[in-house]
Amino acid sequence: MATSFDSTLANLGIARTGAATAARDTSNLGNSNMDQGDFLTLMTAQLKNQDPFEPVDNSQMVAQMAQFSSLSGITEMNSTLKAIAERLNGTSTGDAMAWIGRTVLTPGNTAYPRVDGGVGGTIDLGGDAANVTVTIEGPNGALLRTVELGAQPKGALDFEWDGTTDSGEAAGPGPYTIKVGARSAAGSSVPATPLVWAPVTSVSLGADGAPVLTLPGLGQVPVSAIRKIG
Repeated sequence: MATSFDSTLANLGIARTGAATAARDTSNLGNSNMDQGDFLTLMTAQLKNQDPFEPVDNSQMVAQMAQFSSLSGITEMNSTLKAIAERLNGTSTGDAMAWIGRTVLTPGNTAYPRVDGGVGGTIDLGGDAANVTVTIEGPNGALLRTVELGAQPKGALDFEWDGTTDSGEAAGPGPYTIKVGARSAAGSSVPATPLVWAPVTSVSLGADGAPVLTLPGLGQVPVSAIRKIG
């Protein structure tokens, strides 16, 4: 049975150690994460329900305040790091606009000539090849030039075409279709992907916030497909 002293303390909202307490708030039961509010609530409850004849030792209070300060600092640091990560992973409109006017290297087989009339590109070879051949066709599908590159190892292979046909005439303004053929020493086909340079004419942001580039003859290309930037 509670004494009159216990009743007086209860009326003041103070419970002695071991005394019956009010019903607890169970709304956060099962939540394993604690924030600053939870820590402060616990410390306040400790002060409110301490035994007035045996108050919390000052050194314990200092230690708990130090823990609260440390928790506050960690929470603020986590918020700062999260903001930095979001900034690094995100792309603003200004960042996307920086792509316009740049020349990029990307998988594709449609190419336009440079100012000097030539065309450059890269071939991504999936294996060693005994012979690699590049053919360039005009807008109407006519064969303009065949370039023999001979034996080449697996990997990236750069190629150049001066913009003239097999007969030595200027090939015209394009666009050109680049086709690549590669065969191994045994005569089997070797995977070969042509990569062409193209100017970025416009840019938009995809649903994930990453830029989507519009390239002449190639359409919309995600920035993740870009191999090089000129």
